[in-house]
Amino acid sequence: MISFFSNIFGYVLNWIYFLVQNYGLAIILFSILVKILMLPLSIKQHKTLKKNEKVQNEMKILQVKHKGNPEKLNQELMELYKREKINPLSGCFSVIIQFILILSMFYLVRSPLTYMKKIDSAKIEQQITEVKEKNGEQNISKTYPEMAVIEYLKDNDIKENDMYINMNFLGLDLSKVPTQSLNDYKVYIIPILYVLVSIISLRVVNNTN
Repeated sequence: MISFFSNIFGYVLNWIYFLVQNYGLAIILFSILVKILMLPLSIKQHKTLKKNEKVQNEMKILQVKHKGNPEKLNQELMELYKREKINPLSGCFSVIIQFILILSMFYLVRSPLTYMKKIDSAKIEQQITEVKEKNGEQNISKTYPEMAVIEYLKDNDIKENDMYINMNFLGLDLSKVPTQSLNDYKVYIIPILYVLVSIISLRVVNNTN
């Protein structure tokens, strides 16, 4: 399922990249687009949480009142949910959907050659092997091997390769990853930007209620 959504997102991200020709800008625009698409789900989840908080006191009263009668308690709770128009599973469903989408985006960003460029896996492995031979296996991140390929193509100015992605964004090299370059503060900027976009979207949700 994760790969399915990553593939779908890949088509969208590749289309944005085709328009702007910059991976960093494409990621930011893609993140904003995803946040906008998820906004109705976030608003619904927020409203559900507010309703749940509202009925907490009533639930506690019912739990005390029917402490020795779980069957009656369940019946009263179902009537309470129905009266307040609350689906007890809706909150879990929203969280699961968002978790799947976040994981899908992580897979997409981690492996842009696979999910965005749609490069054949055998061709990617062949290129990874070539990079290992040239740069040494120890210089390739096991978590982000495709980023090593992209960085290798950039460093050698091989732009005609169909795996080439413009990773230069405002003076940043987005082919570098935090686990690979912990001392380079620039690699943390994109994750921070994503967090800021998430906070802004959360504020928008709060302001709409």
